[in-house]
Amino acid sequence: MTDARAIETWLTDMDGVLVREEQMIPGADDFIEALKSHDRQFMVLTNNSIYTPRDLRARLLASGIDVPEENIWTSALATATFLDDQRPGGSAFVVGEAGLTTALHDIGYVLSDRDPDYVVLGETRTYSFEAITKAIRLIESGARFIATNPDPSGPSPEGTLPATGSVAALIARATMREPYFVGKPNSLMMRFALNKVEAHSETTVMIGDRMDTDVIAGLEAGLRTFLVLTGSTKASQVDSYPYRASHVVDSVADLVTLVRKKSPSA
Repeated sequence: MTDARAIETWLTDMDGVLVREEQMIPGADDFIEALKSHDRQFMVLTNNSIYTPRDLRARLLASGIDVPEENIWTSALATATFLDDQRPGGSAFVVGEAGLTTALHDIGYVLSDRDPDYVVLGETRTYSFEAITKAIRLIESGARFIATNPDPSGPSPEGTLPATGSVAALIARATMREPYFVGKPNSLMMRFALNKVEAHSETTVMIGDRMDTDVIAGLEAGLRTFLVLTGSTKASQVDSYPYRASHVVDSVADLVTLVRKKSPSA
């Protein structure tokens, strides 16, 4: 870690980096506390669009990690930011939960199934065949198709769950219209997070557990990247990718010392 550029801003994924199925990954609490106690600028990013930042703060706190609400950035918030930039004051038919509907309400969007500007697909644990059918028909009638993230599946204590990417594929196949995905690996989510905290890519790092979402998104946003081996991507898989993380570490616990440096660089 000899690069002279000081790290001023830390972006980190949540699942697989700080928690795993709502259980804290050892050292994640020390990492977050080091960021706060040393006044490091940081944001916790997640492709999960189900929950609001307030909900996620409560869930992290229950796991033993204290992250302020304003330091949480979701694919739902990124999607709302994108739509507000593209078509302010528009309308959308939403398939999703409170994290997404709240984000869209907050930017002044009208949620409607009557000739909406967009169909916005997010994650939910209760995908409705009726809602999916409505989404298909609205897209066929001219609504633009947006999805919060392309993740095909998610974990649960009972096993794999279908996620936004899988349902998006169903709708795309039925309509012959591909969605625009806002969340990772789209680097737009990183850029929106950087804009929110007025940070610069050259002095920001991204920490993630997936080469195919976190690392590639960070790379394409011009950030240095840390891959942690506590989540999806295993050490044996790293070299199979055509791109590399700046650094590979066992977990965020290995980054606490770097956070505490007077002028940390990587």
